[in-house]
Amino acid sequence: MQLTEETFERLISCPPVPVRTGADLSKDVSHAIDLRHTIFIDPYGMVGLLEVGEFLQSKGIRKTIHLPESEEVIKYLERMDFFRYAERYFQIIPEELSLPDKYSRNAFSDVLLEITPVEKSNDIHFIVGKVKERANTILKKHLHYDNRAIDGFIVALSEVCQNIIEHSENRGFVGIQKYRFQNLEKNVVKIAVMDLGTGFRNSLKARFKTKDDIDAIGKALLHGASRYTEIGRGHGLAAVRRFIKRWNGLLSIRSGKARLSIIPEWGRGKEVEHNLTHFPGAQINILLHEM
Repeated sequence: MQLTEETFERLISCPPVPVRTGADLSKDVSHAIDLRHTIFIDPYGMVGLLEVGEFLQSKGIRKTIHLPESEEVIKYLERMDFFRYAERYFQIIPEELSLPDKYSRNAFSDVLLEITPVEKSNDIHFIVGKVKERANTILKKHLHYDNRAIDGFIVALSEVCQNIIEHSENRGFVGIQKYRFQNLEKNVVKIAVMDLGTGFRNSLKARFKTKDDIDAIGKALLHGASRYTEIGRGHGLAAVRRFIKRWNGLLSIRSGKARLSIIPEWGRGKEVEHNLTHFPGAQINILLHEM
C-alpha cells in the first residue's frame, strides 16, 4: 500500500462518522485510517492526511491512525515532522514510538523542507530560506540544476505558497523531498502544497463566470485569472507553469471536484479529471526530475 496523490481520492472518499462519547477509537474501524501495511508515503500523502484530519476536526470528527509497521516509513514520517501536526487531528496508535538512534537526523538528509505550515508572509520567508540552505546540496548534486534552475525553483515555490495566503483565506501546509524514482531511474523532487481555503472557483467567482471547478483552475493556471483587480496580479501560477514546462516537470492542481495536470512525456495520469470527491481548498503537486 502507498499513500500518494494516486491514493488520495480513496482517502477522502471514506464518509466521516461523528465521534461517540466514550468510544474506544482504537477498536472502532469506522474511525480508523489503517496505514499498517503502508510501505511508502510521499509529501502529498502526508500533507493530504493532515488536511483530511484538519477538515474532519472542523466537523467535530477525530479519527484514529494505525501507524505503518515499516520502521523505514516511521523514520520518514518522523524526519518530515509529520507527528508534530498529526497529534492535533488524530488519535495515533501506537501512542508511544520507540525510534532507534539510527533515526536521528543528519546533515545528509534528502529532505528539502519538512512539513511546514503556511499562514503568513513570514512563513514564506522562512520556507524560502530553509530551501535555499539545502538547494545546493540536493538540487545541484541530485537533480544537476544550475543556479538559474534553482532560482526558478525558489520562485515557483514562493508563488504556490503565496497562493495560500492570498486566495485560500486559511492556513496550508507544504513539504518537499528528493527520491529515487525507479520508473525513470532518476532522482526526483516532490513538492506538495495544500490548504483548506475557498478553492479556485470561489476565489474567482466575484470577477469571473466559471462553469465548474476545472474551468476555474484553468483560468488561473493557463490564463492568469485572479480575484484581484490590480495590474500584475494573477500571474503567480502562470510563472509556476512556465517553470514546470521549461524543466520538463509535472504539475497537478486539485480543487473542489476536479484536477488539472500538466504531464510531461515521462509522466502518467490524466490531464483533466472531473467528478472527484469534493474536498475544500486546493491541493498542488509538483514533480521535478534529474536533468
